[in-house]
Amino acid sequence: MEATGEQRRAPVSLEASALTRCRHRVFLDAAYPDELAAAAPNAGAVQRQEAAAAHRDMIRQRLVADDPDRWVVIEPDGPMARRADRTLEACRAGADRIWGAVLPLEADTGRRGRSEILLRDTERGGYIPVVVVNHKVTDPGRGAVTSDLFEWAPVVDENRKVRAQLRDQMRVAQLHRMLERHGLASPAKVAGAIGYGGDCILVHDLESILDDYDERFADRLEIARGNVATVPSQIGECRTCPWWPRCRRELAERRDVSLVAPGQRAVVLRELDVRTIDGLAGWTGDPPEVWPQGSFEDAIVVAKAWLADVPLVRRYRQVTVQRADVEIDVDMESYHEHGAYLWGTLLNTDVQSVYRPFVTWRPVPTEDEARSFAEFWTWLSAERRAAERRGKTFAAYCYSRSAEDKWLLSSARRFHGYPGVPSEQEVKAFISTPQWVDVYQAVTDQFVCPNGKGLKKIAPIAGHRWRDDEAGGEASMSWYREAVGYEGEPDPSQRARLLEYNEDDVIATKVLREWMSDRAVLDIPHIDDL
Repeated sequence: MEATGEQRRAPVSLEASALTRCRHRVFLDAAYPDELAAAAPNAGAVQRQEAAAAHRDMIRQRLVADDPDRWVVIEPDGPMARRADRTLEACRAGADRIWGAVLPLEADTGRRGRSEILLRDTERGGYIPVVVVNHKVTDPGRGAVTSDLFEWAPVVDENRKVRAQLRDQMRVAQLHRMLERHGLASPAKVAGAIGYGGDCILVHDLESILDDYDERFADRLEIARGNVATVPSQIGECRTCPWWPRCRRELAERRDVSLVAPGQRAVVLRELDVRTIDGLAGWTGDPPEVWPQGSFEDAIVVAKAWLADVPLVRRYRQVTVQRADVEIDVDMESYHEHGAYLWGTLLNTDVQSVYRPFVTWRPVPTEDEARSFAEFWTWLSAERRAAERRGKTFAAYCYSRSAEDKWLLSSARRFHGYPGVPSEQEVKAFISTPQWVDVYQAVTDQFVCPNGKGLKKIAPIAGHRWRDDEAGGEASMSWYREAVGYEGEPDPSQRARLLEYNEDDVIATKVLREWMSDRAVLDIPHIDDL
């Protein structure tokens, strides 16, 4: 579907989030607002919004409680226009700090925006916008410019480096432009962001951002007004987009190449006049000089598999995966960056398989994580030693080890000195051994996966099924909030649901490696068979 000026005549307005969003989605959002309003909310998006709201509220309480007399709080009730009036009144009265600021909708430019904080620039006049976000804005390192939370005093930080967040940059740039409209922007052309952890304000230099912002805003505004044509193309954002079913049908009808080579890969192929899956499947000659991601040969295989309706393709004649006499499957569950609340295990011997969870039901972060983590590590280490004493081989398995490695190492650091908690060096020594096996890597090395390599995609091919139809990482976040009672009394049924989901995950890795060892060569075609 292409945008035309006739399809959208009503005035449009854009928040800064549109500037980092799919261009075709910007058109659809503006052209069909009723359909957008009626679309079922994405469960993961709702959960992230709830977590972000809780984070903002926590930051507000800390800051306002520190010095209530410095703050004007714009209550989040009532029409946006009334809140915008109150914000301007507070600014013109010289308020030192404003929480919950809403800037007036600009009918002519199409801008709308809200800032969690406006700080008065006591040296130069005007206001500095500061947003509060529920993701990391810095990483360990040096070179970021940061300020203390309670007193605006930017300095080069010797302990933090910037974690680039384009969406934050576009948001503060838009707020600065909106403040300029009313003569309220600080001449310093700086802004801030308080991220997850809430330990500092990252300072953004708007001089390096505003040109990009202006270009992006002009482009998205013309799209939203129907003056620039757009067409769908699959990108990562499609997974959570309310318009994806519509776009997917359109892409499938024209057998669009982005269905098998999404994102920048599709851009490269279209520049080479390869626009369909059939065209990619029939590619002859040398690969493109520049290929954005992965193997170009794999992209051709994925196209052929799509045409043949094949969910998985073998790279080699034989399929292998490391096996052992004693095998333990491990799956960790965490809640955002707050902590790892569950270490699920499945102990497999030649006699039986036994599921055992190590869990805390106190809301993370909590020191009780140290107890559950220590119990998990002590048990795992004991099983390794017992296997060694009996002369048995041992292996522990996970699927996509990055998350498990992250929480193993961070838990060792956070809880250093607690009884039973290993040192970071001890954890590193274990995860660097062949006894720590990533089944995801075994799948990646030996299969081309047209539909993705996630456990929920691959394990069903091996015959595994999750008992809960809603099972998934994002759904589990909502279950967790209910299980620990974030909004009320803890729900024991959701605790049982999480344990069942975790058990099914560890069983899935067991089923998958057994299938790889026994039947994959019979079930899955080889590349040469396509």
